[in-house]
Amino acid sequence: MIRANRTIMKKRRSMELETLCIHGGRADTDKSGAISTPIYQTATFAHPALGKSTGFDYTRDSNPTRDALEATMAELEGGAQALAFTSGMAAATCLMEMFKQGDHIVASDDLYGGTYRLFNQISLKNGLTFDWADTTDPAKVDALIRPETKAIFIETPTNPLMHVTDIRAIARIARKNHILLIVDNTFLSPVFLRPIELGADIVLHSASKYLAGHNDTLAGILVCDSDIIADRLRYLRLTTGAALAPFDSWLVSRGLKTLSVRLKKQEESARQIAGWLAACPKIGKVYYPGLPSHKGHGISLKQSSGFGGMISFEVAEGAGGEGLVRNILERVKLIQFAESLGGTETLITYPTTQTHAAIPEEERNARGITNRLLRLSVGLENACDLIADLAQA
Repeated sequence: MIRANRTIMKKRRSMELETLCIHGGRADTDKSGAISTPIYQTATFAHPALGKSTGFDYTRDSNPTRDALEATMAELEGGAQALAFTSGMAAATCLMEMFKQGDHIVASDDLYGGTYRLFNQISLKNGLTFDWADTTDPAKVDALIRPETKAIFIETPTNPLMHVTDIRAIARIARKNHILLIVDNTFLSPVFLRPIELGADIVLHSASKYLAGHNDTLAGILVCDSDIIADRLRYLRLTTGAALAPFDSWLVSRGLKTLSVRLKKQEESARQIAGWLAACPKIGKVYYPGLPSHKGHGISLKQSSGFGGMISFEVAEGAGGEGLVRNILERVKLIQFAESLGGTETLITYPTTQTHAAIPEEERNARGITNRLLRLSVGLENACDLIADLAQA
């Protein structure tokens, strides 16, 4: 596996993040003066003559609308290149195609259930091997590295237990062993966390979530700090065919324009709701890095500029257990019981039967994903209304 040699430093942006969300990656292919990047809804492009090209040949390879989104994401994350896919899982699947039979990957032991399913059901079948680690403890990660290890894959904060990993510490292990560091940044987005600045080689997003932000499309993004890695992934995407369509690319680009203001409002509300949950006698553990009691609070303060809008919490053992969980899910009125996260609407999810159903029950319980755990994605509603809805439920 090729890993780019580089010195880790903060990369200078041409503009501040809030401005980049709106003006980054503008396509120069349209001369009409359109403020919104046009949707180039075409499968193919005509050639001027034999051996000549406009720079675009076939949308599976490149498309001006998708190119604009990718340019914006590369600049927001401080990477060399970005690639957009049909979903977050499509991006992760393409990423795994970089590895070959016998390669070994160390992964966070608390991951989105779909990523776990990909690794455990598909990647294993294809000859890759995995060790699951508590990546909040760098020593445990270091102990699992072996000659065939090619990458470390982490989420931070993790889904759903909100474990926070020290990216700089894990990056030092990756550099020492000349392996890749891959970070899923779906929960915080580049508004609050920029893993490449901390030493990551590849950043993964389920762009269906905060980046698009309106619960209306599926998309995935990979941002690479190396042109070599990005070009390899671009070849794999061209070959396997999971490039994001023009209209969906436009939807994500539209979402990016309000990303910064949305995330900051969602975090403000999440802090209020997490504090209310922590004081509620029917609630046991509350998992939110913004709480000073959270184990990862200190690391979050060092490496991110915010704590995000995701909260997980357990109902107290003596408060009705799974029965109370069922009552909450059935009684919420404003909050909607649904999968996904990061949109304008507040959603509540039951990981046991939804996002993490693919993990065997015994393993789920061992990891802390019990039948008393709920996950809340805080939207843009008024925080007082959301607290009132939780209280009545």
